[in-house]
Amino acid sequence: MIITEYRNAKRTALDFIDVEINHPDLGWTPFTCNPNDTGSAIDAPTLYNLIVANGDAAAYVPPTAEEINSEKELSVRQERNYILESVVDPIVSNPLRWEALSSEDQEAYRTYRQSLLDIPEQAGFPDSVTWPVLGT
Repeated sequence: MIITEYRNAKRTALDFIDVEINHPDLGWTPFTCNPNDTGSAIDAPTLYNLIVANGDAAAYVPPTAEEINSEKELSVRQERNYILESVVDPIVSNPLRWEALSSEDQEAYRTYRQSLLDIPEQAGFPDSVTWPVLGT
């Protein structure tokens, strides 16, 4: 399928082009244009060449150190939140499961939960994180 209507074209670090295409079925949708991609339903090489010929692709701008650090922080927080939501909170927030634990196990969960919440306060966060282990 040949797409010729596009917007917001920007080069990537790999010299692909991230762009929004006006897909006939999906409407405006993100698409990464790889000039070597011949297996896509979209004719990526033709679209890539059209964007380049029109001079519409903004230059690649590498992320700043602040943006990289922000992404690292987000990634660590998401992993921490996943552990809280899938491992800790189903026990802590369920009265039947919580009451079935011994007082030692309850304290272990309290300590583990607080240690997870304190991860952003660790020295070296987000580059160096010591993940707590339940019961230690």
